[in-house]
Amino acid sequence: MTDEYDVVVIGGGPVGENAAQYATEGTDLGAVLVEGELFGGECSYWACMPSKALLRPISVAGTTHDLPGVHPTEVDRDALLARRDAWVSSYDDAGQVRWAHDTGIATVRGHGRLVGDRLVEVTGPEGTRRLRSRHAVVIATGSAPAVPAPFVDVRPWGSRDATGVVEVPDRLVVIGGGVVACEAATWMSAIGSQVTMLVRGERLLSGLEPFVGREIADSLRAKGVDVRLSTSSTGCTRPDPQDTGVGRVHGGPVTVETDDGAVEADEVLVATGRRPRLDDVGLETVDLTADDVLEGRLPGWLHAVGDASGDAPLTHWGKYRARVVGAQIAASATGAPAPAVVEDAPVPQVVFTDPQVASVGMTEEEARDAGHDLVVSSAPVSGVAGAALLRDHVSGTAQIVVDRRTRLLLGATFVGPDVGELVHAATVAITGRVPVHVLRHAVPSYPTSAEVWLRLLEELPVELRRPA
Repeated sequence: MTDEYDVVVIGGGPVGENAAQYATEGTDLGAVLVEGELFGGECSYWACMPSKALLRPISVAGTTHDLPGVHPTEVDRDALLARRDAWVSSYDDAGQVRWAHDTGIATVRGHGRLVGDRLVEVTGPEGTRRLRSRHAVVIATGSAPAVPAPFVDVRPWGSRDATGVVEVPDRLVVIGGGVVACEAATWMSAIGSQVTMLVRGERLLSGLEPFVGREIADSLRAKGVDVRLSTSSTGCTRPDPQDTGVGRVHGGPVTVETDDGAVEADEVLVATGRRPRLDDVGLETVDLTADDVLEGRLPGWLHAVGDASGDAPLTHWGKYRARVVGAQIAASATGAPAPAVVEDAPVPQVVFTDPQVASVGMTEEEARDAGHDLVVSSAPVSGVAGAALLRDHVSGTAQIVVDRRTRLLLGATFVGPDVGELVHAATVAITGRVPVHVLRHAVPSYPTSAEVWLRLLEELPVELRRPA
C-alpha cells in the first residue's frame, strides 16, 4: 500500500513536528510524521524536559541553604523522580499524537527509510507500508550516543538512563566533560550517588570560554563530585552485564581503567557526545551518503534538520532550522514568496548546572581565529545587586566579545545564578546587529541580574561607548 502526502517527515520529535507544521500551516498541503519510538522525541522523554525537571528542584533546594529568611530544605528523591515522570507523561506519547492530529498532521508508527526518490517505506506494528511525497521528504531522525570501544560490551548507562534513573547507584563514574556529563553529575550527586567524573581534556565544557570550565569544576567539587581532568579511560570491565532496563543498574560492579589507575563503581555513564542518526535511513537507495547530508549535498526534494543535519545539537536550534526549512518547502510548493532568512544567526545555549552557564555567538578564541580585532569586557556577577539578592554567596563571571571596528557584539558568556534568562538579550543584539554604543541605551531594571550588562558596557573603551 502506498499513500501520498505533500510532505513526509521521518522523525516525530520536536524538530520533525516543527518542519511538518511550518510546511503546511496556512496552506492546503498535508504532511505525515513517521516515528519508530515515541512521538515527541528525545527532548520530550529523555533529554531536555526530564533533565530540567530534575535540576530545577535541586537548584531551589540549594538556594534555601544560602538564603536567610527561609527554612533550609533537602531534595526528596522520590518526589523528584515523580516530578520527572509527570513531565515526561510517564513515557506516554498520546498527547503528542493528539497535538499532531489537531494540527492536521498525520502520524505513522514505525521505522521509516528512503527506498527511492520521494518514497519512504515504514516498517511498524501493522506491517510495512509506503509513503510517497509530492513535494518533500524531511530527515529529522536526531542523534544517537557515541560510545567509545572500551565501553561497548559492559552495557554502560547513556543519557536516557541518567534522565530516566530508577535505581540510584551508590558510586557512579561519568565519562566525559560536556553538557550531559556536567548536568547529570549535578543531579546524580544530589540524589545520592558518589560521582567521579573522568575527563580526557584539560577542562569541563571545552567548547565555551575557559573560565566556564574552571568555575563549573569548582562548583561540582564543592558539591562532592570528584572531577578528574586530563584523565583518559583506557578500558572497562564488568562481570555479568545485563539489559535490566532504562535507568536501572546494568549488572555487576564496574572497573574503569585509566592512565592514572583503576576506578571502581556500581555504574558508568558514558557521555562522550552524539552522532547524527543516519545509518539506517536508506540514503544509499537515492545514491547519497551521510557525508552528503552533513555537507548539504541533497536533491531539492530532500532536507535534513536538527541533529541529523550535523547542526548544533540543541532542541531550540533544531526547531528554528525546521521552521525555516518548513516555510521554504511551503513557499516552493505553493509559489508563495520565500521566507526571509537571517544569515549566520547566532546559536544560544544554556547549561543547567548550579551555577548556570549561558552563551551565544563566538568565544574570544573563535573570534580572534576569524580575524576580528577584539575588545573583551568581563565583570563578576557577584558585583551586581540584582544577582547578589538571589543568594548570599554568588559566584560567576560575565564576558562579552566586541568587534572594535564595527562595534558589534560577537559573543557573550555568563556564569551565575539563573543566567539562562540573560542570554536572550545578547542573542537579540547579535541577530539585530546592534552596536554597543546603542546597546548602552537599553537600560536594565534595578535591582535585576540584567544590570551586569551595564557593567560590561561600561568596561569598554570610551571610544566604543560613543557614536562613531
